[in-house]
Amino acid sequence: MAAQLSNEVIQSVIDSRSNDVFSVLGMHELEDGGYCVRAYVPGIKNIELWTYDGLEMLAPMECLHANGLYEGVLPGKNPDKYLLKIYGDWGEQLIEDCYRFASLIDEQDTYLFAEGNNEKAYEFLGAHLMTVDGVDGCRFAVWAPNASRVSVVGDFNMWDGRRHVMRKLVPSGIWEIFIPEITEGEKYKFELKDSHGNLLPHKADPYGFAAEQPPQQASVVVDQNAYEWGDAQWQDQRGWRTKIDSAISVYEVHLGSWKRVPEEGNRYLSYRELAAQLIPYVKAMGFTHIQLMPVSEYPFDGSWGYQPVGLFAATSRYGSIDDFKYFVDQCHQSELAVLIDWVPGHFPTDAHGLGRFDGTPLYEHADHRQGFHPDWNTYIYNYGRSEVSGFLMSNALFWLDKYHIDGLRVDAVASMLYLDYSREDGEWVANRFGGRENLEAIDFLKNTNERVYKNFPDTMMVAEESTAWPGVSKPIYAGGLGFGFKWNMGWMNDSLEYMSKEPIHRKFHHHNMTFSLLYAFSENFVLPLSHDEVVHGKGSILDRMPGDGWQKFANLRAYYAFMWTHPGKKLMFMGCEFGQGPEWDHDGSLCWHQLDLKEHQGVQNLIRDLNHLYVASPALYDNDCEPEGFEWVEADDRHNSVFAFLRKSIKGNGSQVVITNMTPVPREDYRVGVDLAGNYREKLNTDADIYGGSNMGNAGVVESIEQSWQGRERSIVVTVPPLATVIFEYEAD
Repeated sequence: MAAQLSNEVIQSVIDSRSNDVFSVLGMHELEDGGYCVRAYVPGIKNIELWTYDGLEMLAPMECLHANGLYEGVLPGKNPDKYLLKIYGDWGEQLIEDCYRFASLIDEQDTYLFAEGNNEKAYEFLGAHLMTVDGVDGCRFAVWAPNASRVSVVGDFNMWDGRRHVMRKLVPSGIWEIFIPEITEGEKYKFELKDSHGNLLPHKADPYGFAAEQPPQQASVVVDQNAYEWGDAQWQDQRGWRTKIDSAISVYEVHLGSWKRVPEEGNRYLSYRELAAQLIPYVKAMGFTHIQLMPVSEYPFDGSWGYQPVGLFAATSRYGSIDDFKYFVDQCHQSELAVLIDWVPGHFPTDAHGLGRFDGTPLYEHADHRQGFHPDWNTYIYNYGRSEVSGFLMSNALFWLDKYHIDGLRVDAVASMLYLDYSREDGEWVANRFGGRENLEAIDFLKNTNERVYKNFPDTMMVAEESTAWPGVSKPIYAGGLGFGFKWNMGWMNDSLEYMSKEPIHRKFHHHNMTFSLLYAFSENFVLPLSHDEVVHGKGSILDRMPGDGWQKFANLRAYYAFMWTHPGKKLMFMGCEFGQGPEWDHDGSLCWHQLDLKEHQGVQNLIRDLNHLYVASPALYDNDCEPEGFEWVEADDRHNSVFAFLRKSIKGNGSQVVITNMTPVPREDYRVGVDLAGNYREKLNTDADIYGGSNMGNAGVVESIEQSWQGRERSIVVTVPPLATVIFEYEAD
């Protein structure tokens, strides 16, 4: 005789509000030594218990409720395994009982997760294909501590939340279930009820590894470990591309608009098409790194990926997760490092996302003054909740682990550091000391950086941080935030403002171009000309340049060479490398047709040659972050708008002399002080004909003479073409 269920327990199962459905469904031992099996399958006519080989019925099952709750009694020995034969209008079917499987999550994992210390939370949360007791299926797990019920729904159960109600693991608040026969490609979401039993909007999996193509929103079951990598050699040796003394020239890309296929409805290129076209282009152009604008799944194209919903899912817009891994793999086999934009600062309010995930502000702050971003109409993570900071920390490690990414550029760090970021008085809450610093976010950033460099020492953590926060790229033990690099937003703003001035006015703004050297070695800087500088009505970089057509291009070339020789790693957004005319449009392709014009070809040739010169010249990169690597020769010639400086290698050889003329007037017989006797070879001249210039120069080489100048024992006399930068390399006798 089975243990009798009360009407309340039966009704709680029928209404899917049981707080412990595994104690009711599945197989249970009876007091008299037998066993009973209960199953709830709405919409069927009958259920029977059958042997595991499907050849013999073990017992009939009694209907406890007309909605589909059945119970069968097995006297005697535990059969261990059994099948359910269900009957409906469509026929009959033998199925596994998902409620016969015990918990598959290690208790230690849940403890570490609750503490925010589980570096591989993605290994047990989310959807994982596995074989349990000889049965293929998928284990689902999600954190929703304040939900009264959580179910997995999908095509496999007709999106019926009563069919696969999950087990709650106390006290972690993690819900779990193993569903047999789920295979790769199945779409799913979580159906939750809040603490009062109210049904919430279906939620995508926070740890989901793949998602449907937008505008569809479901998560997709995939095998995260199926791809066979071919980049072992790169993984072993990539440190030569990620250290502060490395040559780092980054090509920033929005995958959806680098190139489109107009004859096929303006469609995107796939990851594999991008591997075939983008990688050879970037390699030929001499860049050392590709940086991808966010690839985590996001619902709205117009956000460019900066409002992600699926932090663990590579966007399906361009193909499968294995297709993206193939792209990264091919980059590495071409000796290109891959960085991705990472967005831990905020998340969108889309109903299927993280907002009020279990009916409460779980991932975000409850207080609107702390939990909502006024600029972007997004939620802000509650970094003080250990499970949330752990979620983000493990996500950073996930991309480096599963996708072999070489580094993360962390978006909008300033918005995380300051509680009053973009807020007026009365719109923010001070920290416990009464200050404006977000102490929890600071701890989160430090912890994440520390764990990244511990687990993946040959990778890069790069901060987009636009304020004067001290020590962003300094080690944590030295009081810093622990990033490897920081974007130099001050250099970018000052230099672009200078370049936008008519040359006749530049003498009044001369130190816009020199001011950055007062702080250039306070951080490990990256000089960014990013996507943010070519959107929202700012125009293209070419558009910022004054003058007629010839002068615009000459200004641009002189500026680019000044940037490539200035201390700091380099970053350039796609299209800037050939002087694209229009502002960037994420809905279309770059203006590749402009390369039919000599002026644009010239800019492209220049960037290619600058990159190759840069990589071949240690003086331009290996002492980037130390004052010994740079020395002004002439910083104050405001009346001629000329700048001259030295770049010096830590190895003590191959010093470079850089001279820039920011007026349209040639500077002939211009004397520059140098220290060493010998020849100075003209390595690059932005006024060369191949770049679209007037071809004024120095016949390839100049020799130093014994005439002191600018405090130096010797000097060279050179021609500096109009609106041009000339780079000389010292050659010993």
